[in-house]
Amino acid sequence: MSTTPPSLAQIVMETIAVRTGRRVRDLRVEVRHDRVVLRGKTSSFHVKQLALQGAQEASPGALLENAIVVE
Repeated sequence: MSTTPPSLAQIVMETIAVRTGRRVRDLRVEVRHDRVVLRGKTSSFHVKQLALQGAQEASPGALLENAIVVE
């Protein structure tokens, strides 16, 4: 039985979920070449920043776009 390794998007999503305590609703991570785009909704800028830090941790060297909306 072989298992496939998780994709970069899955790794980034899990890292963000852990780092933010799953406080980003509708979290989506899009990976295009060397760019990682974060999308979703949260209630504070602090959580948005935590999500960005989690993405940086999980994908060092990638260009990051934090499109998470603070409502």
